[in-house]
Amino acid sequence: MDKNTSKSSFGKWINPINLENLAEPIQKADRYVKKCSFESYLKLMVYAHLEEVKSLHALKEELLDDQLQKELGFESLSISQVSRKHRAIDTDLLAAIFADLALKMKSTVPMMYSKPLYILDSSTISLNLEQHGWAHFRKTKAGVKLHLRLVFMNDKHSYPDEAVITPAKEHDRNQLDVLIDEKEAIYVFDRGYLDFERFDQLCEDGYTFLTRIKKNTVITPIEYRKVAVDSPTLSDTVVLLGASQKQMAHPMRVIEVEDTKGNFLRLTTNDLETSAETIAEMYRKRWQIELFFRWVKQHVRIEHFYGRSETAIQNQVYLALIVYCLLVLTQEKTKSEKSTLTIARRLKKLMWKSWKQWEKTLGNIP
Repeated sequence: MDKNTSKSSFGKWINPINLENLAEPIQKADRYVKKCSFESYLKLMVYAHLEEVKSLHALKEELLDDQLQKELGFESLSISQVSRKHRAIDTDLLAAIFADLALKMKSTVPMMYSKPLYILDSSTISLNLEQHGWAHFRKTKAGVKLHLRLVFMNDKHSYPDEAVITPAKEHDRNQLDVLIDEKEAIYVFDRGYLDFERFDQLCEDGYTFLTRIKKNTVITPIEYRKVAVDSPTLSDTVVLLGASQKQMAHPMRVIEVEDTKGNFLRLTTNDLETSAETIAEMYRKRWQIELFFRWVKQHVRIEHFYGRSETAIQNQVYLALIVYCLLVLTQEKTKSEKSTLTIARRLKKLMWKSWKQWEKTLGNIP
């Protein structure tokens, strides 16, 4: 994180965070601060998410740890100071740190396919309506929605690289323009993004995508392609999607397959070259984003919030993403075969020990 970062496992773990490029907005955030600087706040919050601390009052007890005090640079800090800082921090600062970490992962993690495979989906985070009236969702509920782009590189490495936080009412289709911005990639998403007019625009703009269509979707066959007898693919057809009044102008492929449970799926893509088997395999990777949402909610406490304001909620979501990125970077740096969960658990046990001690437990140093 900086030149003064300690040699502890915790210090080395957060070291990929680069604050130098954010010097001006950080200086602005710290203008009237005497104790809880942005850097101290960031270290404390990353620590809290890693340790799965459920509340600011619980975090107060953690601050009794002299090793944590040493890392933060002070001996005492009131919870009210932390709370004010958490509400006041500009979310763009944390979003910029997350984006920088994602860029680091993109340059280090090997790809499974010839192009990056980007998986799009969203997850609704429920909130208490009485405490979060600004996030009104349904009659008795409040919530925000995390729209995410997950980069699938191979079976061991997936990481988020683009995130948008909106009110829970926001439809997934409205975020396609934000999450799809790189032509040299393949985008995979589910039926929640179904929009033939937008699909035509994606084809026009040169983006490659893969999704699933409903059983009652009207298709007009153009070309039937041969399917090997021993292939898991049931059919492969070039078609026009949609009824006559809303029919797509660009040709698509519809590939019919069965999943591992025997369920019938109809996949569609504007990729006319890649084999049907590879297309089906790519779609199966979509499950990785479901696993990611589950992991983040369970293990970095994205469901326990330290504030009630919109800014506080958004800040905490980005903090959770930062923690996950740091764990993936450690996994790649050490070439560890251990899961991110195991890496996190061993970091918690050896947080204030030397980096070498933690690195040895990851299984690659005799």
